[in-house]
Amino acid sequence: MANKGKNKQDGNKELLARSTRVLRVGALTFLLTIILTLASDSVLNFLGLSMAVLILFLIIGTGILFDIIGVAVTATGEASFHAMAAKRVHGASHAIRLVRHADRVSSFCNDLVGDICGTVSGAAAASIVFNLAVRGLITDQSLASLVIVGLAAALTVGGKAAGKYLALYRCREITFQVGRLLAWLEEKFGIRLLAEKGKMRRR
Repeated sequence: MANKGKNKQDGNKELLARSTRVLRVGALTFLLTIILTLASDSVLNFLGLSMAVLILFLIIGTGILFDIIGVAVTATGEASFHAMAAKRVHGASHAIRLVRHADRVSSFCNDLVGDICGTVSGAAAASIVFNLAVRGLITDQSLASLVIVGLAAALTVGGKAAGKYLALYRCREITFQVGRLLAWLEEKFGIRLLAEKGKMRRR
């Protein structure tokens, strides 16, 4: 009975921790989306049309890149990194941390960054249409909006589809490179993004 009560209490604590994490991610997504949308809209209105298009591509590319990272980390296992970590290969231990925190990495990369980039890219595309209309370069603003926003969505979806294929077949290499980046950030700036976590995951 005591064990049953303890297990129930532990389950309630875990559920509460997960619910709190979900609420934090939701609130952070809401705030970041508003801030980045306002910032990108201001920057796009200030810059020229060519720079606005470049920024739109950068936003879309960022979303695709983080989607690739999230899928790669989720798809790989840590066993292949243990021999590298034993030989003190730079980034191997951080790659292991990534795999052990795969749920959080996926939530951050695929959900948080991916969704924000999707929303901001839509706002950026709308801002480009507005600038084109102000300059008199388009006559039908509604049609231009449909075309440009549709192209941005097509690039995002198509890029993520191609990125998922790459992430699944190059998951270990991608995870290792991200691990090397985390190791470099930790060494140079003291930024420790992921803590140690115990249990090994296999694939």
